[in-house]
Amino acid sequence: MTLNKVMIIGNLTRDPEIRATPGGTNVCTFGIATNRVWSDPQGQRQEETEFHNIVAFGKLADICGQYLGRGRKVYVEGRLKTREWQAQDGAKRNRTEIIAENMIMLDRAPGGGPPAGNRQQPAASPAVAEVTYASTPAPAAMPVKEEIKVEEIPF
Repeated sequence: MTLNKVMIIGNLTRDPEIRATPGGTNVCTFGIATNRVWSDPQGQRQEETEFHNIVAFGKLADICGQYLGRGRKVYVEGRLKTREWQAQDGAKRNRTEIIAENMIMLDRAPGGGPPAGNRQQPAASPAVAEVTYASTPAPAAMPVKEEIKVEEIPF
């Protein structure tokens, strides 16, 4: 048995960028920063920031591009994928990304309303919206997911 599952909560480091594949599928890329704080043996507070590259496809890509922006706090669930390619200078390059399968917005858009240019309110409560994208259609008898509220997150 193997498992490739990633769950992170952090803030967007840049606005999402949307492109399309040659086949017409939308792809959205953005970055998320997560922080870890601890005390060293001398009692000094230490902080470490990790930067994550996120990629979303299809409907989830459209929603991320429409609702997310730099500084927004989000929960992203997905899987790790490492891409390799050869750069123009001949060097071999690689990049590890999180392929998003689920995204939950954990804060309100700046100004308390939907993002500029968008007049529709997300279907969930104004502070929490959940979006799920699966590459295959969900079965009709699939159980309904509960919303995760910021107040209920244990950390």
